[in-house]
Amino acid sequence: MKTYYYVHTGHRIGLDRFRRAAAALKCLEADITLLCSDFRIAQEARSFGIDKAVGIDVVRNIANIAQKGDQLILDSAEVNPIMLEDMKNFFSKLYIVENDTIVIADKYFEKQEKSVAISYFFGDDDYEKDLVKNLSFIQELNPNLQLGYYYFLDYEAQLQKTFKHCYEFEEYDEMIMQTNILITASPQAVLESLASGGKPIYFQREDYTNDFQEQFEKLGIPVIKNYDKSALLTLINHINEIKYEQITPNCYNFSRLLKENLIL
Repeated sequence: MKTYYYVHTGHRIGLDRFRRAAAALKCLEADITLLCSDFRIAQEARSFGIDKAVGIDVVRNIANIAQKGDQLILDSAEVNPIMLEDMKNFFSKLYIVENDTIVIADKYFEKQEKSVAISYFFGDDDYEKDLVKNLSFIQELNPNLQLGYYYFLDYEAQLQKTFKHCYEFEEYDEMIMQTNILITASPQAVLESLASGGKPIYFQREDYTNDFQEQFEKLGIPVIKNYDKSALLTLINHINEIKYEQITPNCYNFSRLLKENLIL
């Protein structure tokens, strides 16, 4: 019996689920194969400490890799009720990761000097190039920019001419841990910034889930919608008055939960 961990990834969905899975797998230290819905990030997985990763294109292809009776951890919103019932019948154990589950790698709790005043991370995907269409939202702040994993090469070149400094994909951890104020549409980046002692501001993209709204409210994380520049500037000016809640390492708690529900 084998165990698989499937995450929905891609040029229209980003890497939030992938980063969450990478944190969980590092804590689990079990023989688990990560399945990604695109081949490119599966090849990149080893740099995240993941030994086994396979790209499978679409969620239905899980059955082409797994055997009946195997175990599956499912982190995706793609699955409809009929597919879910099929999965329950196919796998001996199925664990579904809720959309708003919080799992943060331990490395982000290692505090570093916040040498960068403001960074902006629109997300790992921007197929419609919405970032550059709405530059007026953040350009006045003159932030550093974190480039996304799925950005087109010509798009990256255009952005590098626009921003004073652009972090490459491989510099993501550095950006998170050295940035004081992070404006981002990535829920995972928000949580990692908070863990590292930063002051994150969540920008709600129309094409991203709003499942984290309640969690962010509890943590004192401000949320901006509709490219509201006025609200953003007000938050920046009063950032030291915002009462962010401290977040504690929880990776091993999530790992324990998986072990209780699976045979690992």
